[in-house]
Amino acid sequence: MWVPNLPTAIISAVTATAGGLCIYKDIHSGPPYDKEVRAENKTVIVTGASSGIGREAALEFANRGAKVFMACRDMSRCEAARRDIVLQTENKFVYCRRCDLASTSSIRDFVQRFKSEEPALHVLVNNAGVMQAARRVTRDGFEEDLGVNHMGHFLLTNLLLDTLKKSEPSRIVIVSSKSHTKGKIHTEDLNLEAGKYDARAAYDQSKLANVLFAQELGRKLLTTQVSVAVVDPGLTDTDITRHLPMSKSITRFIIYPLFWPTMKIPRKGAQVIVHAALDPSVKSAKGDYYVDMERKELCAEAQDFETAQWLWKVSEKWTKLQEHKNAIAESMAASKAA
Repeated sequence: MWVPNLPTAIISAVTATAGGLCIYKDIHSGPPYDKEVRAENKTVIVTGASSGIGREAALEFANRGAKVFMACRDMSRCEAARRDIVLQTENKFVYCRRCDLASTSSIRDFVQRFKSEEPALHVLVNNAGVMQAARRVTRDGFEEDLGVNHMGHFLLTNLLLDTLKKSEPSRIVIVSSKSHTKGKIHTEDLNLEAGKYDARAAYDQSKLANVLFAQELGRKLLTTQVSVAVVDPGLTDTDITRHLPMSKSITRFIIYPLFWPTMKIPRKGAQVIVHAALDPSVKSAKGDYYVDMERKELCAEAQDFETAQWLWKVSEKWTKLQEHKNAIAESMAASKAA
């Protein structure tokens, strides 16, 4: 009677299990967005495009023929990703531009350069995000999760809004997450300066701020052909948790494998972004919320009209929006006169 070699049997079992998990993971991640929808003659900006979901979204847009601007903080990582995207897609119209969302002056410089180079913008994807373990502040003094995830994108969007309107029909895609349902806007302590810092609460607040921003922006753009969609890519395997203690400890090697089978790969997570940016059904969205390319109802906190208005006014003040608008207008006027 034949008895299998034990090490060989174990290896075979592990291999079969791993293969099964990979198949399950791919099915669980959901279908890709319709490959037939093209993006020729469209100019797209994607923030945080050097890795993860942002990189995959930039790759998708480039593969569909768009002119893509990768707005990133780290230029070396951005350039490496850009070269790879150009080689894969054979689309040479992919560019790296420095845009540090933790700095309002960097955002202004990015917008000023973009406007000097490009007459149109058809899709703005506000994707970049951070999740900090300890309280840190941006160059402008904002708590970093709120500063990067919300304030930076608030300023970027508003500084580009005139170009988006001139390019109608155009779209704004804001990446949030399910975490917004647990969020609370701390109106008495928005910058989270009082008491012990709670990293989870800070991140959840920033994600709720994303959704409230989309809601108020959608209301302000009701009479335009600029659509506003807020999307949830779902649980995706990215490096956003890289600053958390668990990501650098042995705990990661216990927790990560448990969640890995149900986590989307970045390419699949990016599909909801591409859908919101290109699908005809989203062209009239005004703050609509999409999960797995399906429109979903928002929680009560995300539909709080008064809080959304309050947050907008505070964001205008904190980011010094009007000052940056004036500075860009003056610089552009001077360039034309020269």
